[in-house]
Amino acid sequence: MARILSLTLNPALDLTVRLRHLELGEVNRSEAVLSQAAGKGLNVAQVLADLGHLLTVSGFLGADNLAPFETLFRHRDFIDQFIRVPGETRSNIKLAERSGRITDLNGPGPEVDSEAQEQLLACVERIADGHDLAIVAGSLPRGVEPEFLRELLSRLKRLGLRVAFDSSGAALSEGLQAVPWLIKPNGAELAEIRGRERLSAAELGDVARELCGRGIEHVVVSHGADGVSWFSPAPALWATPPKVEVASTVGAGDSLLAAMVHGLLSGWPAERVLRHATAVGALAVTQFDFGIQDPERLEQLEQQVAVRRMG
Repeated sequence: MARILSLTLNPALDLTVRLRHLELGEVNRSEAVLSQAAGKGLNVAQVLADLGHLLTVSGFLGADNLAPFETLFRHRDFIDQFIRVPGETRSNIKLAERSGRITDLNGPGPEVDSEAQEQLLACVERIADGHDLAIVAGSLPRGVEPEFLRELLSRLKRLGLRVAFDSSGAALSEGLQAVPWLIKPNGAELAEIRGRERLSAAELGDVARELCGRGIEHVVVSHGADGVSWFSPAPALWATPPKVEVASTVGAGDSLLAAMVHGLLSGWPAERVLRHATAVGALAVTQFDFGIQDPERLEQLEQQVAVRRMG
């Protein structure tokens, strides 16, 4: 069991509306509505809690709609070190069709000023000791520049923490300059930092190996239903997930990241790490809640994951 610090700079209150099929411009009737305190770092934290780890959570929270988040923290026994800022944490609407297609309507969130940013850096300095690893995941709120993210990751490293990092766009590009221990982009995000719409499988491999050459120890690339590739000092691996009925893809990458961290912290052999992480990601798409809801089903999925070495 490890003590892990998970930072979510731009959390969200997710409102998931389930419906048979979305008809644009028409009246649509929902089948169910689910409200969840979320954000990539918090989603990762919930999976890690189910895997037996102790979590401290931090980042920025709007002071005007704290209740759902504080309820989650109590329910999960998270240590709450979030910086409160004026305004509301953003609300995201996710339209989830039976086909598994998700349409996202993401809100803007509060403005985070320089004082709050300095408070978060000071908080990290104060609480880092005693944690085994830090996770920084998600987008940036308004008012926070990518350079702040680079400083945050660098500071965590100076404090002696390995850093697992997951973001996109300019935030990903800037964060990479801090050379985190592990990153988990998808193929589109790797292409974006190269100024391309897409990259071939060979080109993705070249980019991942280049990042490893710069000192990033683990580059985990998610490819949706096609699988997961993992580049590290060991031989590169590819995992193919089992076919599952998709309820929602929201949080699947976060679940994969959490399980990769868990396996690496546990000291498992590489193939077991990737097999388990791929199964956790596959389980995530079969449910709307975050976390490991069905351990028996997870075990079945893990047995169906195929792992091979890449050339």
